[in-house]
Amino acid sequence: MINEEIRDKEVRLIDSDGSQLGIVEIKEAQKIAYSKNLDLVKIAPQAKPPVCKIMDYGKYKFEAAKKEKEARKNQKIVTIKEVRLSPSIDEHDFQTKAKSAIKFLTAGDKVKVSVRFRGRELHHSSLGEVILQKFADAVSEVGTVDKMPKLEGRNMTMFVLPK
Repeated sequence: MINEEIRDKEVRLIDSDGSQLGIVEIKEAQKIAYSKNLDLVKIAPQAKPPVCKIMDYGKYKFEAAKKEKEARKNQKIVTIKEVRLSPSIDEHDFQTKAKSAIKFLTAGDKVKVSVRFRGRELHHSSLGEVILQKFADAVSEVGTVDKMPKLEGRNMTMFVLPK
């Protein structure tokens, strides 16, 4: 709430330089703020009496938006790349998939490795665990296993994080 939106009778007033001016009536606080060509902003409405500060509200909003934009710019977005294998994968295909996963991990992405079982392959889910363990060993130089292999429906998945 700013300026005329504040409906309290008395407020604890803080000046623009941070010094406390004490408890004053709202009309007096608004007069002080207008005389300095600044806004009266309620910063702690739950306090008894509410706390108001004299500040340039437009500048305050601009600085807050600038800080938020800077925080958004600095955050790292982690993407998840997926590598799909099958229980009967050949050695060369396995090496190709491992190389692509290493490329993803060096770029800083998470890798989801999944083995899809079709038909009767589901009865031999231990083969999937063997392949995923072999895959973890192949990418161990650049990544660490985050979540161990887990069977979910017809897929066995494992997550690898970059080191």
